[in-house]
Parts: sequence; structure tokens; C-alpha cells
Amino acid sequence: MIQVVLATRNQGKVKELQALLAGYDVEVLGLDRFPQVGEIEETGDTFEENARIKAQAVSSVTGLIALADDSGIVVDALAGAPGVHSARYSGEKATDDTNNAKLLQALDGLPPARRTCRFVSVVVAHAPHSEGGRELVAEGAWEGVVGLAPKGGGGFGYDPLFIDPDLGRTAAELTRDEKNARSHRGKALRKLLANWPAFAENAP
Repeated sequence: MIQVVLATRNQGKVKELQALLAGYDVEVLGLDRFPQVGEIEETGDTFEENARIKAQAVSSVTGLIALADDSGIVVDALAGAPGVHSARYSGEKATDDTNNAKLLQALDGLPPARRTCRFVSVVVAHAPHSEGGRELVAEGAWEGVVGLAPKGGGGFGYDPLFIDPDLGRTAAELTRDEKNARSHRGKALRKLLANWPAFAENAP
């Protein structure tokens, strides 16, 4: 079994990615298992840049293949915000609740037709000690609408506000299997996994 370090301390993401990797001979480890990895400053201007920064940093410290996801919600009426700043949209001490509250305030008064958005995820897999930095990159998007109020008790982040128009439910109201089948992260990972066997076989 190949051990892969997911560059996050978010246990929701660890569980989600482990479920998506079911069927592959992969064990997903979170950064809580590697206290020697300090805080990684995400200085990129795009999801891909931030994912690459995290994957390379974690791989170099742990000596294992690192898988990093950078994702967020892109709202059309806000010119793409929160975007790469989604996790800290409401400040350095942001929580899911404060981020959601700020997003609702920013869109206050806008009708559903002007509340279009999408979740975007870019996943980068980086192999350690590899010449030229062997990596895989994949992107996925999930189109939706920002709701008028949070609904649902599942998921994390902006899931309670993100409505899937086809289902008429928020991401927080979906089962894990329903979410994985439709989500931005699920789409990105399925693209990445199409090339995973050859990547993992040749990784040091």
C-alpha cells in the first residue's frame, strides 16, 4: 500500500479524499501525523499555485508522495471572490460560520439569478526526490448558486450555502456518495487518478 500525505489538517478533506481513493492501494495520511511540517504559507495567486506550493513543501519534509488540494468558492457577482481567499474570507481567525455570514452579507438583496457561483478545486500530486519535480495536476469545477440561508448539517466550509441547481439541495444536504459524484474535488481527483497508476509506479 502506498502512503500519501494529504497537505491539510482538515479531517473533513482527509475522509473525503480517502473515500474517493477507495479501490486504489492508497492510505491517505493527514498533516496531523507529521508535526514536523509547520505552517505552509500559501502565497500563490491561483488555486494551482497554492496547491503546488503545499504539495512540494509536504513532499520534501515527509519523503512521501504529497497530494495537495486548493479549493474555494468563486462567486460571479463578487468578481470571483472569495476565490483563493475562501478559507480566510472573514479574517485570520475565520471559521466556517463567519465566512458564510460574510458571504451572505456581501450578496444581501441579490436574487438567485445573480447568485451564481462555482466550487473550484485544483489537485497536485508531487513525488519526492524526483528530478524536475514529477507531478500530476488536475482541476474540477461544480456549478451552483449561493443560497439565502445555510441549510444542511453535513459537509464543511461553504457547503451549507452552495445549492446544486440540478438537485435543488445544498452540498451540506447531500450524502457523501452524492457529493463525491458531483463535487469539484471529486471531478479533479477522477481526472488525476486516470494517470495515477503510472505516476505512482515511477515515483521514488
